[in-house]
Amino acid sequence: MNNIKQDFTIKDLENISGIKAHTIRIWEKRYNLLSPQRTDTNIRYYSNENLQKLLNIVLLNKNNFKISKIAAMSNEEIIFQSRELAFDVAVNDEAINSLKLAMHQFDKTLFNNTYNNLLQKKTFREVFKDVFIPFLNHIGLLWQTDALLPAHEHFISNLIAQKIQVNTEKLQYNVSNTKKTYVLFLPENEIHELGLLYLNYELVLRGCQTIYLGQSLPLSNLECFFNNHKNICFITSLTIMPYDDKVEDYFNIINKILVETNHEFIAVGKKIELLNKDNYSPQISFYTSISDLLKVL
Repeated sequence: MNNIKQDFTIKDLENISGIKAHTIRIWEKRYNLLSPQRTDTNIRYYSNENLQKLLNIVLLNKNNFKISKIAAMSNEEIIFQSRELAFDVAVNDEAINSLKLAMHQFDKTLFNNTYNNLLQKKTFREVFKDVFIPFLNHIGLLWQTDALLPAHEHFISNLIAQKIQVNTEKLQYNVSNTKKTYVLFLPENEIHELGLLYLNYELVLRGCQTIYLGQSLPLSNLECFFNNHKNICFITSLTIMPYDDKVEDYFNIINKILVETNHEFIAVGKKIELLNKDNYSPQISFYTSISDLLKVL
């Protein structure tokens, strides 16, 4: 774990916890809740222990613990109280905060307890829509602000992926919608597949025939489907790849291939905002988010 980020700016703490830097400074000065250190150039920075403590404080504070009361607790009591609360509370914002804690502390037990408590009140689809999607959006923000390491993202993403796969396997594979076959894949060098995994779950739930090809697939690997006489709908999700200056070239290739077929193509992700959609065949549909696509499936 030597590569795990250990030092955080106050802006990092604000982005991760959702608490304004001004408030964090007040808690620090008035209640001595955090103990930042300073660089040789007198810049304040916070340890991983400070971050974890802040997340615990936020969880307690959002559940009617006054800051003055929290300040009177020992560090051990703060950890104990917040962990007990995280196990017991599982509704949206509180659950998301518990997932933040689980991610930054690499705590699989806390993740599973939070998830299982959610399932007592929500269906799996509701858990994904109400909790996992907002949480994954939060992770996206942390990526943009350099407040998250790949180790954190991989840890929590793999746990969520396991839940999607388990729930997909639970579904009975009775294909009732035979009008088309959905082929799901990610572009070459793209590995962020949670959205695609969930789309596969939703399609299977609807009785659709799916072929899940997963991460990092070159377009040339789809050739075996291009001349297929079945009605095929390809679905891909673009998070990181292709790079911004390559997105147009990528879809020009897809456009050229589809023109000679009866197949459809669905692209999901914010990268499609870089395209002039009028330049492409009606066979290609564009959606900026999974939620938008699910509304029309």
